[in-house]
Amino acid sequence: MDIEVHPVQTSCKGKARAPKTVTMRAYEVYCHMYGSQEAMVTGGCRGGFGSGELIAFLYAYSFPKAEWSARVQEAFLGMKNM
Repeated sequence: MDIEVHPVQTSCKGKARAPKTVTMRAYEVYCHMYGSQEAMVTGGCRGGFGSGELIAFLYAYSFPKAEWSARVQEAFLGMKNM
């Protein structure tokens, strides 16, 4: 079975991909915060989400929508302090 994928930015050479179900969940949070920009998931913008962005947006997704912005910032802050 083929799984549809989207590009993901990494520091590794080559092209990374993530399942569409994953990137679309992250994209839902992205749209809530910044507005829609389909090229973020299709790869036309920066080559897709960065791995840290995916982590932050997926982390936020597990909370109520009203908390998404704060939770994304919390995740980014946590990654910065590591």
